[in-house]
Amino acid sequence: MNVIKTDQFDNVQKILLGYSPIGSPRLSVFMYVVDGLLIDSAQHHMAKAVIGLLGDKSLSRIILTHHHEDHSGNAAMISRRHAIPVMAHPLTAEKLRFGFPILPYQRLVWGKAPPLEATLLPDAVETDRYAFTPVHTPGHSKDHTVFLEKNHGWLFSGDLYLAERIKFFRSDEHFSDQIASLKKVLELDFDTLFCAHNPSLTNGKLKIRGKLQFLEDLYGHISDLAEKGFSEKAVIKALDPKNDRWVKWVTMGNASFANMVRSAMASIGSH
Repeated sequence: MNVIKTDQFDNVQKILLGYSPIGSPRLSVFMYVVDGLLIDSAQHHMAKAVIGLLGDKSLSRIILTHHHEDHSGNAAMISRRHAIPVMAHPLTAEKLRFGFPILPYQRLVWGKAPPLEATLLPDAVETDRYAFTPVHTPGHSKDHTVFLEKNHGWLFSGDLYLAERIKFFRSDEHFSDQIASLKKVLELDFDTLFCAHNPSLTNGKLKIRGKLQFLEDLYGHISDLAEKGFSEKAVIKALDPKNDRWVKWVTMGNASFANMVRSAMASIGSH
């Protein structure tokens, strides 16, 4: 089953794409089009839908928030069809140059992103009417980047937000980097949060603040237990909300609450 929904907010077109081989999609993703600029490119399994949705649009560039396959999945194809460049953080460009390995569940849910040659982001990505400032926000991935259009109060946040109370981390996510990145964007001037999975058209900064508070509270709980001599396994057992079992099973452990604890304890141990 596929899900395709389009909506407009101000001059930004929101395009929601979901794919599932069985039943309703659980992990749909947004890409955004504004003034000829495409922000992220959705999952490769939805390539046919993306071709149809973007076929008659005059696009000038593609910018990517990070390399993950649900964001970069159609960038190479769109770049060829529209003869436009893909722009990305240097770490993103490095990942995409030769392609990157993904796990079976990622291949099933999103599909593999074809390799591409990306150009590096300038200090500002300008269109006829807007200017988007890239801000490096590592944590969800090392290359993660958000884009601020300060004159309109828009933040295209990729996977920085997702939800206020997240339930699990991927194995490569970094707890303290996420906290630092959330604090960094709270210093920016925006209200609309164009998240790639869960946008908030008003009070976006409040949403970011809520996630920061949640992560800081969890980090505090983990720190307290670590100071009391709890092992990593004991901390996981003490705090485990037991709501990520299906995710942990499907992803073969690549996404889990335990990964959040491991990342936090690694940060605590390095201080």
